[in-house]
Amino acid sequence: MKIVIGKDAVLSGLQMVHGVVNVRPTLPVLSNVLLQAEADKLWMTTTDLEVSVRCLVDAKVGKAGGTTLPARRLLGIVRELPVENIDIDVDDKNNAVISCGSAYFKILGLPQDDFPAIAGYQGGSTFTLEQRVLKDMLQKTFYAASTDETRFILNGTLLSFKGNKLTVVATDGRRLALAEQELEFPKESEVDAIIPTKAVNEILRMLKDEGTVKVHVTKNQAGFEVENMVLTTKLIEGTYPNFRQVIPAQCEHRIAVERESLLTALRRVALLTSEKSSSVRLTFGKSKLKISASSPDVGEAHESVAIKYNGKEMTVAFNPEYIMEPLKNLANDEIYVEMTDELSPGVIKSDVPFIYVLMPMRIS
Repeated sequence: MKIVIGKDAVLSGLQMVHGVVNVRPTLPVLSNVLLQAEADKLWMTTTDLEVSVRCLVDAKVGKAGGTTLPARRLLGIVRELPVENIDIDVDDKNNAVISCGSAYFKILGLPQDDFPAIAGYQGGSTFTLEQRVLKDMLQKTFYAASTDETRFILNGTLLSFKGNKLTVVATDGRRLALAEQELEFPKESEVDAIIPTKAVNEILRMLKDEGTVKVHVTKNQAGFEVENMVLTTKLIEGTYPNFRQVIPAQCEHRIAVERESLLTALRRVALLTSEKSSSVRLTFGKSKLKISASSPDVGEAHESVAIKYNGKEMTVAFNPEYIMEPLKNLANDEIYVEMTDELSPGVIKSDVPFIYVLMPMRIS
């Protein structure tokens, strides 16, 4: 294989695909990126056997062929090279010579035949939507997925294509984030897909604010196609819990608050929490929300934020990180906190189809 390729092209491609490479893979070839050159194009592919990413970049191909080279090492080399054309020449023993200006590197690769075959997706359902829409929905929800491996079904984000609507949900049992978007598709295409968190992170990296994304869903796989990139992932098998039943049908009190003010106040007060006292108290009073934290081994902090509320005074405790995460991922100037009492779940809403449900912590 022999190619000449611009630094920017190869660097952007490697940056898009290297994220799935594990630091300590089960097979040596899984540390490598598969390079396949043909017809003035270079395909770059990485996989961890669960998630695979392919990226297509322009290259001047002197000799078609393929090899696999250490992904992170190759990325490190390319990143340090000057902004010029890079020559990559691979012999029949998979020794690659990389030269750019006066810089010269020789790195040892592995045969492309050692690289695992990337499964395609035949049949199933296909949906097309705006990249910015899917990106926004995933950003608003994926952080709520569980990291507890004993609850494997919750270790991902649900994409539910049903009733001419895409519903994206993540939950860890203590909080739940949900976003919805109208989307037209035939009844026979309805399907649920639980996307592993690692795949969601890579999807977010590849999605942009313009253009469309094609989503393919089969029984045990999903594929995401945008322009010159394809990501395929195994799905988490099983039936996702009935998330609708944990969303309160009605809350007695609705409080309007400026999102950024609430977020910055929470961030400051949370500095005085500790492992033993990991909660902040929110006291809702007339036109004022008092946020406080107290820890016997650290100290205490409190701050007030203006709110639109005239109901009875209520004090409720939450994990501060759990409140801040939706606030970081919403763009609205104003959000709404809905409460019934100190022991019932709190709900955060905005002017877009988004719901966040959070269980309170007990106040000692």
